Amino acid sequence: MTRLLVIALCAGLIMPVAVPIAEAGPISRACNASDRKAANPRLCRCIQRAANATLTRSDQRIASKFFRDPHRAQEIRQSDRRSHEVFWNRYKRFGARAQSMCS
Repeated sequence: MTRLLVIALCAGLIMPVAVPIAEAGPISRACNASDRKAANPRLCRCIQRAANATLTRSDQRIASKFFRDPHRAQEIRQSDRRSHEVFWNRYKRFGARAQSMCS
């Protein structure tokens, strides 16, 4: 898996916790619902803010599924579809932004 995927998956994953409605986007919800030890509500909100700045809502719905199914990220990254390539470029920018904002 790419470094970006690892950061995105490990950066904000824990048990579900109430998140303010304004920041309860798909990435934040998936992050909070995951069972990763590194996750906490503050980090999940930060990752959501990075997603809001770099990903479309549709992109966020796709990326939020990576928390449950990391293999799906690999499938999209390796896909020959142009739409997946374009998405993956935005996803890499999101990962870099999340790392710089939330570390």
